[in-house]
Amino acid sequence: MKRITHRSKELLGAIGALAGLTVVGIALAQMVPLPTHPLDSLTANDLLTKAAGNSIQNADQVARGQYLVRAGDCMSCHLREGGEPLAGGLGLNTPFGVIYSSNITSDAQTGIGSWSSDQFYHAMHDGKGAHGEDLYPAFPYPWFRLTTREDDDAIFAYLKTTPPVNYTPPPNMLPFYLFRSAVGGWNLLFFNTEDFRADPAQSAEWNRGSYLVNGLGHCGGCHTPKGALGGDKSKQQLQGGDLDNWIAPDLTGNNRTGLGAWSTEDIAEYLKTGRNKRAAAGGPMGDVITYSTSLLNDADRRSIAVYLKSQSASPEKSASAPDGDAMKRGAEIYSDACSSCHFEDGVGQPGLFPPLGKNAMLQQSNAISVEHLILAGTRIGTSPTRPSPLSMPSFAWKLDDQEVADVATYIRNSWGNKAEPVSAAEVGKARKKLDLATSRLTDNSGDH
Repeated sequence: MKRITHRSKELLGAIGALAGLTVVGIALAQMVPLPTHPLDSLTANDLLTKAAGNSIQNADQVARGQYLVRAGDCMSCHLREGGEPLAGGLGLNTPFGVIYSSNITSDAQTGIGSWSSDQFYHAMHDGKGAHGEDLYPAFPYPWFRLTTREDDDAIFAYLKTTPPVNYTPPPNMLPFYLFRSAVGGWNLLFFNTEDFRADPAQSAEWNRGSYLVNGLGHCGGCHTPKGALGGDKSKQQLQGGDLDNWIAPDLTGNNRTGLGAWSTEDIAEYLKTGRNKRAAAGGPMGDVITYSTSLLNDADRRSIAVYLKSQSASPEKSASAPDGDAMKRGAEIYSDACSSCHFEDGVGQPGLFPPLGKNAMLQQSNAISVEHLILAGTRIGTSPTRPSPLSMPSFAWKLDDQEVADVATYIRNSWGNKAEPVSAAEVGKARKKLDLATSRLTDNSGDH
């Protein structure tokens, strides 16, 4: 379960440089909104990377906790648009309604400043709030349970050093019958209470990857499909899941839809930079790159890659042959709208605009991510080594439902790809879900 996507912040550097040189630059600078955060406040990345200093008594523990907060991707969910880092209030879209992330700053009234380390441990380990109430599993305690007590204590020590923000998130928007006591029944059905156990038959590197992927990294929270009640389909671990009008793709060894064709180095590079010769991280994964995996050390990124490369391939799924006329129309639309970045033969510009041939994301059985990309656009996650927020624009204003369906079908079945054709009816539903039935500027495509 993930969240309502943030609106990307506008960049002022180039405009500011022009402002001192020309009248046009001054005019442009006056039209651009001021940054959301005051200049003297910490940005999200500052909070994740700036050292607390050695003057505090438990400096080593705090530094370890800061790193683990990065590994757990806490910022992506606990940062709302226009809000202070870790203050929460981000709406997480679930199949049951909207759940708002909590304030985990050191504020004593609205955050966790008055919590004890035991209370924090029980939240991470057992899904219990400060007063023993059940927490909704939108907070990924089913995965965080695998985190050791030592690591939980380090995370808590770091969070206690964060600037206090007095902010109370909005009330959740859930049906009346989903009261917290119902979570107890959910836990009985789906909550695995076992602690992490290293596999003695595997290497230390593999076990570290397992600890991060299945614990703090909570990759299965998005990449494992869910049942009707929101519990994991445990026999389909990491085989891809639905996520707020995106598909978190298959991470198994499937050569067509998963990571079978990727090398360990490909995965590690993707986690570090948000892009490689095969793909680029947009949508929710862009935030994961920015606030989490790009800020990990090389050894941990490699451990994650080693673990993922060990996963057995998901079963192959058959796909219907596309209609010849739809493919012809799609090719014409592709040539007009897509080839300038991805080129006529779909080879793209690796590291900038991803190649489309044998592209795992395009071949997922559910086409919602492709429809989402074409309709709303996206931005590639930034990282310390790739700070430029490359974007794909929205085409909702330019292409009707049939045209989107045709070009989606074409790219899903060209250059070695094979996937179910897309219908205009599917695209129409996606357009409504994305609130694009009426043309407007989109949140994350870089077109405003």
